[in-house]
Parts: sequence; C-alpha cells; structure tokens
Amino acid sequence: MLKIGAEEIRIEKLSKEHDITGFQCYEEELVKFLQEDALDNQNKKLSVTYLWFLKETDKLIGYITLLNDKIDLIGNLKYYFNQKGVLYGSLPAMKIGRLTVDDRFLRRGVGTLMAYFAFEKAEFASVSAGCRFVTLDAKRNKDNLKDPIHFYSKLNFKILKEDKKRTAMCVDLLDQR
Repeated sequence: MLKIGAEEIRIEKLSKEHDITGFQCYEEELVKFLQEDALDNQNKKLSVTYLWFLKETDKLIGYITLLNDKIDLIGNLKYYFNQKGVLYGSLPAMKIGRLTVDDRFLRRGVGTLMAYFAFEKAEFASVSAGCRFVTLDAKRNKDNLKDPIHFYSKLNFKILKEDKKRTAMCVDLLDQR
C-alpha cells in the first residue's frame, strides 16, 4: 500500500459537528473513547483530540489525543539529570493519551505523522510553558504485529516503566532536534 503524505491530511480539533460513527479500530476501547469520552474530556479541559481526515475523501482515518504530563525523576533518571544540572523532582511533558489509525489505513505512515504532530505541539508548548518530553503509555498486545511498543521504539521513544499491560515511554524533545 502507498504511504499517505502530510499534504493529503486535514487535521481538525474534535467538535460536536464531526461525524465519527464510521471509525474502525481493532481496539474497541479506542473507538469507544472517541465516541463517548473524547469530547467530554475536551470540554472539561482534560485533553484535546485532533481528528485526521484524508482530504481526497473526507474520510476520518485516525485521531490523536494530547494532554499535559510530567516525568518523575527517580533512580537512574534522577542521577542522569542531576549530572546535567537539572535538580528537580519531575520534568514537564506532553502526553499522547491516544494515537489511533483506522484499521483500513494501518501501515501507511499515518501513525508516524501523528507522532511528529505531537512533537510539534510539544515544541510549540515549550515556548510559552516549558515542555521537555513527549510521553505515552503503550497498551501491550499479545499479537506482536499489533504491539505498539515496536512502533514507538522506531520513533526514539524510550521505556520508563513496563508491566504486562502497559509500557510507559518517553522521548526527549532535545533528542528530536
């Protein structure tokens, strides 16, 4: 399948006017979040969801939800940043709460474009409020082809903490320059 380029995408902040009923994802929880919780969370200023449309067809092909976060500096992380003169207990971050591509558009580069979109939003936020990292909690999947940890690792996300269900990961924005 052909990759989808950034010029083929239209991004809009979720609103009540959007028709999100046709979105398909093998992770039902992600469809349910979009249809039942995303707009409410946005109205409560808990997160912001951006819808990704294919310009040519106006088809919803994915969404990304962003919110604020922090990384607690403990153990090796605390030592690492202390050596760099950063003496705080935590550092500011932007979190990818959800990053989801419609099943019919998987492996066409949309998820990668969404991650870079998050990096750009975090860089923009850092100008006015400080933001050093992009974080996420990758929900593990027993099917190796559907396990998102491999996707995020290719984008330079590093593992902070993991268990059987989720892996907390981050990327340092200074490493993305």
